[in-house]
Amino acid sequence: MDAAVHAQPGSGARFDWGLTGAAELGRVCAALVVVDVLSFTTAVEVAVARGIRVHPFPWGEQAADYARRVGAVAAVGRRQASPEQPWSLSPAALRAAPVVPDLVLPSPNGSAISAAASATGLPVVAACLRNARAVGRWLRRQGYGTTNAPIGVVAAGERWPDGSLRPSVEDQLGAASVLDALSGVPGGLSVEAAMALAALASTPDVPAAIRGCVSGRELVERGFVEDVEIAVQLDVSDVVPLLRQGVFSAA
Repeated sequence: MDAAVHAQPGSGARFDWGLTGAAELGRVCAALVVVDVLSFTTAVEVAVARGIRVHPFPWGEQAADYARRVGAVAAVGRRQASPEQPWSLSPAALRAAPVVPDLVLPSPNGSAISAAASATGLPVVAACLRNARAVGRWLRRQGYGTTNAPIGVVAAGERWPDGSLRPSVEDQLGAASVLDALSGVPGGLSVEAAMALAALASTPDVPAAIRGCVSGRELVERGFVEDVEIAVQLDVSDVVPLLRQGVFSAA
C-alpha cells in the first residue's frame, strides 16, 4: 500500500493515535492537536490558565536536569508530590500549587507526543474536554481545516506494560469533542476522523463514560477522584494552550 494513504489525504481534519500517528500526521498537516484527557492536556490547560508556561518532556528522570537547564520547576509523579514539591501531573494539584513562571511537565504519552511534535515546527495545541470547543474555534479562525492546511487530531492513548499503545476511551472522546468543533471545516473530515466522531454521538453521558472507563477508575482507586472530576468538565475553558518553541502558553 502507498504510504501516502496513511496520511488520510483530501480531508481538512484527520485523526490518529499515539506517537507514531502524530509523526505520520505531522508530515502532512498544517497544525496538530494533542489530546490526553487523563491527564497531560487537562493539566496543561489548568496550568496555562493560571499563567504558567508548560514545557512538555518525555517521562523520565532527566526531566529535573532539563528543568534546571531552562530555569523551570520540574513536576513530579502524583505520588511524589509534597508540600515542598506540589507540582505534578495532577490537575487538582496544579490548581492549588503556587504559580511559577515555567513548569516542566513530563508524561509518558501526551507530553512525549507534544515534545516530539515540537520538532516539526508546526503549531501544536493541547486539547481536552474542558477546552475542546475553544480549540476548534481557534483553529478555524486561523484558517486551518482546508485540504491545503489540514488539522491532525491525535489521541494520545495509554501504554500496555510491554510499551505498546492501548487506545483509551477518554482520549477518543476528547478527540471526538475537538472533531465535533471542526465538523464544518472546508476540507471535511477524513473517514478516520468521522469514525472517531461517531463515538461521541453514541455516548449520551461523556463524563459518566470517562468516570467508568479503565483510566478513570484507575485514578479514582488511587485516590485522585478530583483529577477525574476536573477532566470531565465539558467546554468550561476558553484557554488554548499553543506550543511555541517547545513551550505551551496561551494562544
